[in-house]
Amino acid sequence: MTQPRSVLRLHPAHRDDIGDLTTRRPVPGPGLDQVDPFLFLNHHGPQTYAPGNAGLPFGPHPHRGFETVTFILDGELAHNDSGGGESIIKAGGIQWMTAGSGLIHAELSPADFKRDGGPMEILQLWVNLPSRLKMTKPDYVGLQKSDIPTFVTEDGVTVEPVSGEWFGVAAPIQSLIDIHLAVVRLPAGARFETPVAPGRNVFLYGVKGEIAVAGTPVPQWNLAALSDGDTVEITAQTDAVVLLGHAQPIGEPVFSHGPFVMNTREEIIQAVQDYQSGKFGPPPRV
Repeated sequence: MTQPRSVLRLHPAHRDDIGDLTTRRPVPGPGLDQVDPFLFLNHHGPQTYAPGNAGLPFGPHPHRGFETVTFILDGELAHNDSGGGESIIKAGGIQWMTAGSGLIHAELSPADFKRDGGPMEILQLWVNLPSRLKMTKPDYVGLQKSDIPTFVTEDGVTVEPVSGEWFGVAAPIQSLIDIHLAVVRLPAGARFETPVAPGRNVFLYGVKGEIAVAGTPVPQWNLAALSDGDTVEITAQTDAVVLLGHAQPIGEPVFSHGPFVMNTREEIIQAVQDYQSGKFGPPPRV
């Protein structure tokens, strides 16, 4: 017998717009500091930019101690970093950046998007690293939609594996701490069930549409905190998009300050000093 995970609480994303960029954030938020090791999610858009726009506002800035996973659901995003990582990723692609010991990166709209405008929707997820890996060598991987081994279930659900393994399909990213992430697209009336080993934490965010998890409704723009169990069962009342992930919790203290996520205050102070002294490398050109 399987034991479906049930919904313990719903955490609605709160609006926190950045200039003219529509932004919603379900975590961190009231009553939810993290879903260990998933630290933070920004949902930008969906919105349409007019021609001659200024684009996204994320110029060069540093990170240390964790990883960022950026899902370009619509539009396009240019990435440059101090380690030499560089790409323009279009709709359906992802960017996986391991900040590790320290990187400076910029996430901006390409010139043609600023000139022509168009639709834009982006998710950025921050994933923690354990203390033993916080100073790992920085890395960056940019993947286009064609690099994702998308498949469709018998019930018509489209699964876009980003990391780990989904139904025997190996995703292009095999992460440092065995994180499994996928974008799951459900047509109205469809059902999706996936095994998740007991003890692992599940990250489940309703990007679009109305779903239910083990029979409990989860509205759009809500993160569902789930009980333990060995399966996740999702049904769709409307066409829906879900960001789904799972990982073993790290279980260590989290001390964060702006773009740095470490274990102690002293490590944060050191990160600031290292950044200010140029140890993260030269800022990327933009």
